Amino acid sequence: MPPLFPRPNAAFALALSVLLMTGCRPAMSTPSATAIQPPAPTREVPLHFVRHNFEALCFNTTGCKVAYAGRYQVNDAEEKVAPPPPDDLDGLWGPGEIGIRNFPPPAQVSWKSMDGVAHEASVDFAGIFSEGLVWHNVPKADMADFFEGPVAGSPNIYLEVNDRTINVYMKMLVPTKTEQIPGNKYSYGRNDVFLVWTHTY
Repeated sequence: MPPLFPRPNAAFALALSVLLMTGCRPAMSTPSATAIQPPAPTREVPLHFVRHNFEALCFNTTGCKVAYAGRYQVNDAEEKVAPPPPDDLDGLWGPGEIGIRNFPPPAQVSWKSMDGVAHEASVDFAGIFSEGLVWHNVPKADMADFFEGPVAGSPNIYLEVNDRTINVYMKMLVPTKTEQIPGNKYSYGRNDVFLVWTHTY
């Protein structure tokens, strides 16, 4: 009498073993993420960069770690809980590590979200910034020369981990010929923060 459940073939057994081995691992990054288009002036007046500054911050996470450019940019203890972000996140960002040559290997991120699920992600800035463009919103007619032509040094790239979401931002001071705040003599420039890439795990 044949068995009620036939013996699995080798291919099926291999596939089953792979599934069992990977089923309990932390969630990994996937190629599907939201890429955001830059403002029109970014492409109309392309400014390129070869070095960048980098900073990473974690919010609503436990044990968050971000490794990039050969070192940990964030290295929280396994049980350290990061608080929610402040209302003014822009004011919290600094230059971080400066003068990083484009581009080191992807940033490696590991953390637990608020529900206790462990995650791992690889964030490839070379892919995200494949065109090497400084994101800005300044027309050519209003650009003024500064340290390095129409830009003031290297752009800041920011990585934010917030619960299950990773966001990547760019911030760059672009000097202008006109006051951006009428009557403010210190407002000859735009220093906008742009959300460039986001993915929820």
